[in-house]
Amino acid sequence: MHDDPRLATIRAYHQRTKHHLERYAAGPKSLDWEAQPAAFRRWRGTRCHALPRTSPELAIPWSSLDRARPAAPFDVDRLSRMLRLSTAITAWKQYGHARWALRAHPSSGNLHPTETWVLAYRVEGLADGLYHYQNEDHSVEWRAGTLAAADRPGLWLGFTSITWREAWKYGERAFRYCQLDLGHVLAAVAHAAALHGWRPRLLRLEHAELAHCLGTDRADDFAGVESEEAEVIVALHAPEAGPVPMPPLHWDEWSGLPALLDPKPMYRWPVIEEVAAATRGCLPPARGGVSGGERPLPLRATTTANELADPPATRVILQRRSAQAFDGRSVMPGAVFRRILGALLPGGSPVWRLWDVPPRVHPLLMLHRVEALAPGLYVLPRSEDGVSSLGAALRQEFEWVSADDTLPLYRLLAADAQRTARTLSCHQDIAADAAFTLLFAAAFDTPLADNPAAYRHLHWEAGMIGHCATLAAEAAGWRGTGIGCFFDDIDHEILGLADSHYQVIYHYAVGMALEDARITTLPAYG
Repeated sequence: MHDDPRLATIRAYHQRTKHHLERYAAGPKSLDWEAQPAAFRRWRGTRCHALPRTSPELAIPWSSLDRARPAAPFDVDRLSRMLRLSTAITAWKQYGHARWALRAHPSSGNLHPTETWVLAYRVEGLADGLYHYQNEDHSVEWRAGTLAAADRPGLWLGFTSITWREAWKYGERAFRYCQLDLGHVLAAVAHAAALHGWRPRLLRLEHAELAHCLGTDRADDFAGVESEEAEVIVALHAPEAGPVPMPPLHWDEWSGLPALLDPKPMYRWPVIEEVAAATRGCLPPARGGVSGGERPLPLRATTTANELADPPATRVILQRRSAQAFDGRSVMPGAVFRRILGALLPGGSPVWRLWDVPPRVHPLLMLHRVEALAPGLYVLPRSEDGVSSLGAALRQEFEWVSADDTLPLYRLLAADAQRTARTLSCHQDIAADAAFTLLFAAAFDTPLADNPAAYRHLHWEAGMIGHCATLAAEAAGWRGTGIGCFFDDIDHEILGLADSHYQVIYHYAVGMALEDARITTLPAYG
């Protein structure tokens, strides 16, 4: 497996797409914002089914999100609400003549490369088949059908990536951002499913099966337009309904053609196609049967609801925004900080029931302003193996002082980290003005050697952790933002990561957001 030629492709891609103090990864030299690729893909020549636009409100407080509740039946109203709370538009923003959409999950540059697909069997109010979800007007476009009779109801969400949406702005590094985005999407799906009593399950399909099921292998359909990369299918499953059903992997009838998004692309980045091909593969095995060292570290205590604000979960999800700037002075209360970090640990969020694999991504924190904690560098290992392997990989001078009675949080170094956080995050003020900045260190060599597709999955996991942080912060009146631009190897130098056993793959910041009063907020759907 170590001689697998795909590993050389992945490692070469990862190395060439690192940002450095003296140069950035290859990207476009200029951007014509008037020629930006279309934000929404339409499917021409097929039927369109409008979904109900009623407000997706449920009387479930944020602190109760992860509690067991009876599974709701599958029907078009609940499908509509599920999509509204996971991948739909949540608001439009306008500044002058510029107008752009926000969605229930963040995206690098708000470019949203992830497309959503609905696979439905015996869903009341919707014919059986494969549909493309059109989030511009909250509808589904019929794509394929089957003559096979369904023995019981089934509902699945599939996801594909249009990498050109990111590459148009970010060049070769765009594949990384597409995978981080998908992690945010999966976490959004897990939160929305929990509100309906559904247990989301990852389908462990070979890539060829996945692509055939979602139609991305139909080369003639995509002739002359941007291709889509099949990523994953998630089953929405009632926990008491027995084994997770499989959707049809072969459809009897196809309909529709995808619209062109960018008629005059100025650049091509063939290395993205190379790494996409090298990272296709199955999901990793589920946590069952893993060695003791891979066991997640349990939460030793939880923050009770009466210590913190407890808004409705639907409100938290729909009001989520990526912060554009932080105030640089607000001190985060300790209870808020602990709730955010608790959500990142297995067992602390419904996300970690969906992502049922051993934790392989661990946050390091540059604390700036958190109540009762000294500024400095901290680490939050998310598994027993993370404690030992990070202890061996990180700089040996680090202190490893326990910093909390309820969380596996360790202080590595007490110091003012604001200037360092700004520098590491491509000189962006938002990393220094936050209450704290997260650096996600991923186990790298071993997962890739076991399965080259892990390159995607590690980025998914990092995106999921970021999404858990941003929603937990939002519930407490704070806000988060992803930072995809950082100086990779300077991170590693400061942390003492001398080889590629671990690699930092994402930055995230959480703080008190500043609002821009010049920007108008408009409803998602009129």
